[in-house]
Amino acid sequence: MNSNTKNLIPLVQLTENEQQVKQALQICNACRYCETFCAVFPAMTKRLEFTQADIHYMANLCHNCGACLHACQYAPPHEFGVNIPQAMAQVRLETYQAFAVPASFGAIYKKTGIALVSGMTLSFFLLMLAGVWLNGTDLLGQYQGDFYAIFPHNFLAVLFGSVFITAILLLGLGVAKFWNKTSEIIPQGVAQLDILQASKNVLTLKYLDGGHGKGCNEEDDRYTQIRRVFHHFTMYGFLLCFLATSVATFYHYFLGLEAPYGYTSLPVILGTLGGIGLVIGPIGLLHLNIKRHPLHGDAKQKPMDRGFIFLLLLISITGLALLAFRDSSAMTLLLIIHLATVMTFFLTIPFGKFAHGFYRSAALLKFAVEERVAKHKVKTK
Repeated sequence: MNSNTKNLIPLVQLTENEQQVKQALQICNACRYCETFCAVFPAMTKRLEFTQADIHYMANLCHNCGACLHACQYAPPHEFGVNIPQAMAQVRLETYQAFAVPASFGAIYKKTGIALVSGMTLSFFLLMLAGVWLNGTDLLGQYQGDFYAIFPHNFLAVLFGSVFITAILLLGLGVAKFWNKTSEIIPQGVAQLDILQASKNVLTLKYLDGGHGKGCNEEDDRYTQIRRVFHHFTMYGFLLCFLATSVATFYHYFLGLEAPYGYTSLPVILGTLGGIGLVIGPIGLLHLNIKRHPLHGDAKQKPMDRGFIFLLLLISITGLALLAFRDSSAMTLLLIIHLATVMTFFLTIPFGKFAHGFYRSAALLKFAVEERVAKHKVKTK
């Protein structure tokens, strides 16, 4: 058994998908043609056997760039049928379900498609609409961008803040379970250098370049950086929106400056740029998801992928529309639909596609630790 996992978990019966990954990795380990590709292959070469913990770790290390599939001489229609991107994708979903907190909620991962997020958004919209109407609010009134005339600030802060914190906490507990069951407890712990290296790999989406700098394979064996570009728009669009909310919170509680903020204010500028990124990125990713080679990834997960992308689009489009028409009679309805999409997003954080970024980041941190330890051993020999 691998030294990285020998004292972590007992031998267990692998699932069919895990067994498929194990067999594929054994073939890859003998071939080594893709050794210089993404982080999966350097991690693979450090192992002679593959436990369930190893398989879970490497499945989340895989970025599904597709380079190894198009380079593999044993890929379908070869009788070995080696398809690392697809096999890893199937196991990734199993890890999300296995480490979900609460465990019984793991099954939700398979259901977070467009229909579910649309239904949840519509339900929250109708619920908030009824509350506003019963409160006697003029639904077509002009409130000059004053959102708190519709919903009190403290009500929004407590409701959405508590849901968001709970969701992040549940997701964090799941990632912690993943980390503990796939990572050796290294005596000196995770070094600052490991965190910096993993952060760099996450923020630059390094392994969406196939490990060779040329990019991913989408519809065929032609390399392209386009998926990496759309991922950047999506990730940084989201981070800018989060930063806009954080700045607005600072303004409100520490500077005593209440919304609405001017169009040239920092929260509005950050939110606008983030919203634009969250339109461009998801539209591009949705297009690539539809057009991508059928052997890439797991077709059964496309509803989950598209549900997440669709929800991000709803949030960004309704947010930008709310900003543009906040001084009009449409503000109340736009505010309600935007808040409904945000609530749906918050509730699905621990049990939807959003989780993959956190699991992948944990796997990249483990990879950074492994690389540092391996280099140290070479130097001390």
